[in-house]
Amino acid sequence: MTSHVAVLFGGFSSERPVSLSSGKACADALETEGFRVSRVDVDRNVAEVLKELKPDVAFNALHGPYGEDGTIQGILEFLQIPYTHSGVLASALAMNKVKAKAIAKTAGVPVLDHKILPRREVAAAHVLPPPYVVKPIAEGSSFGVLIVREDQPHPPQQLHGADWSFGEEVMVERFVPGRELTCAVMGDVALPVCEITTEGHAFYDYDSKYLPGGSRHVIPAEIPSAIARRVQEASLAAHRAIGCRGVSRSDFRFDDRGGEAGELIWLEVNTQPGMTPTSLVPDIAKQAGHSFGELLSWMVRDASCHR
Repeated sequence: MTSHVAVLFGGFSSERPVSLSSGKACADALETEGFRVSRVDVDRNVAEVLKELKPDVAFNALHGPYGEDGTIQGILEFLQIPYTHSGVLASALAMNKVKAKAIAKTAGVPVLDHKILPRREVAAAHVLPPPYVVKPIAEGSSFGVLIVREDQPHPPQQLHGADWSFGEEVMVERFVPGRELTCAVMGDVALPVCEITTEGHAFYDYDSKYLPGGSRHVIPAEIPSAIARRVQEASLAAHRAIGCRGVSRSDFRFDDRGGEAGELIWLEVNTQPGMTPTSLVPDIAKQAGHSFGELLSWMVRDASCHR
């Protein structure tokens, strides 16, 4: 068994609070599993810290830019420290929703058409008939996601704000009504499909993701078996096409008004899924027969360079 694991968490993206929670949960569980753990709150000096620690493996519990976009992965490649999750290229591609959708589409995964527009143009007038969704191109945890409802007379005015920090261009795509589904891939295996139901939230936003009681995870999802198979197949296809490694999680919308013939749409793949007490992947893995400690131990054993 690998003896010394550096758990990387924190960082300086907008997802720092989530990463702090993920990192603590992972470090605690890995210690329980018998690993010697160094907890590294990542700053600009992370390379020097890791050179001094000399860990056998880096467990990446970072989220968002710098941790999820290939940046920290490149540092770990230079230092030749085996690490968990996806490598440089897959991380960078998956973080960019435009690139990820293009690749997933070539693999036969169902995606929506979209427009990439300056944020102020989107704020000035409806660029699609409502309802539609506005998303940052490279953010996670639903940061900056805006849903324009059918009865909303004006476009989202938040995009005008000087405090908007999610890029000068945004992605706009039509809103798909229905159910929120997600599926984790562990290695080369698609795990059971989960349905997410939100309690008192308009959609699966930041609060419903991370606040206790904000959402409910139904595993396995109470959907027709044919739909579950389609979700698993699409998750595995996206994981492979983008080049993901370790654990990833794909998110979907399913408009079930047509029953099994309803519309299934892949939204994105997460190469650094949350590992907090309210996160999806630990719940999904548990349903598949893997305790949290077993899941993390598998990820440590799976770690490598050149991912």
